[in-house]
Amino acid sequence: TIVLNNPRRRNALSLPMLQSLRRDLLHDVKSRELRVIVIAAKGPVFCSGHDLKELSSEDDVKQHSQVFELCAEVMTLIQKLPVPVIAKVNGLATAAGCQLVASCDIAVASEKSQFATPGVNIGLFCSTPAVALGRSLPRKVALEMLFTGEPLSAHEALMHGLVSKVVPEDKLEEETMKISQKICESSKSVLALGKATFYRQITQDLDTAYKITTKVMVDNLTLRDGQEGIEAFVQKRKPVWSH
Repeated sequence: TIVLNNPRRRNALSLPMLQSLRRDLLHDVKSRELRVIVIAAKGPVFCSGHDLKELSSEDDVKQHSQVFELCAEVMTLIQKLPVPVIAKVNGLATAAGCQLVASCDIAVASEKSQFATPGVNIGLFCSTPAVALGRSLPRKVALEMLFTGEPLSAHEALMHGLVSKVVPEDKLEEETMKISQKICESSKSVLALGKATFYRQITQDLDTAYKITTKVMVDNLTLRDGQEGIEAFVQKRKPVWSH
């Protein structure tokens, strides 16, 4: 579990926060023991997005580029990791904070959570959050959020596909752990192959996507755990994964 822990700054994705998040995401990533990553936060705001103090005119273009480039690297890293990444959201997620939720593989939110891209209200259109948002939400829903800055409630976010589940606040930890434990019952190597393939095929046309996934299904059968799973099913026993 990685906890965004700067509630006084509304868990803003400052340069140090982004550097820390990247470091933590990569920590022990090749360990067989690591099976799921959960991103959570302290305080009433999950993440308010970029630290606007870093984006003032007093700083140069090089610093601004560094902030946005590192943010893009972290968001894409999440989908390149070999384990599922779950956002556990309990509060407000705005701008790059909303982008972070959209970039995770799964998102579980409490009923009090809200999601918004309000950059347009301060003259900084949420163009980089729009990348993740436009790939998670129907285009017209994403554009309404981007054009108006108005928030989605947790249940609206669920309805439009930004989050996977919405639960009462007191059930958030339980539900997140339930999903995590279910993931841990499967083979790490099989999940890693499946996750990488999902993101590779989702941007392709239908024929290309089927060509990619047809080959991967064959590759999956060459994995030790691919054969173990089938043998266990035939023999009516629980599989013993090597990961």
